[in-house]
Amino acid sequence: VQLQASGGGSVQPGGALRLSCVASGNIYSIDVMGWYRQAPGLQRELVAAAIVANSTMYGEAVKGRFTIERDIAKNTVYLQMNSLKPEDTAIYYCNADVKTSPYHHKWFWGQGTLVTVSS
Repeated sequence: VQLQASGGGSVQPGGALRLSCVASGNIYSIDVMGWYRQAPGLQRELVAAAIVANSTMYGEAVKGRFTIERDIAKNTVYLQMNSLKPEDTAIYYCNADVKTSPYHHKWFWGQGTLVTVSS
């Protein structure tokens, strides 16, 4: 199973970006898809997660500004990031809890995409 993230880049404060992450490979189903981020010198932190049955959760720092969406049919998760701040600068990683059979699941990580918010 591979996760391919895209959509990172540089933006000015107050701007917006949309990240995408597509899962491919031996996928029976995906229970959770989400995004984490890691800024230089800091620990990786949860940004947002989308759980099967339309449940979502967000890190405190991004509530009200970021929106996570899943396209279950396409094994894809999106992260719409609005009102970006310099402190949102980080490498963003997607992850997914993937079932490769009805009885086996494993967490997978994408390669990361850099988001830079600077004037």
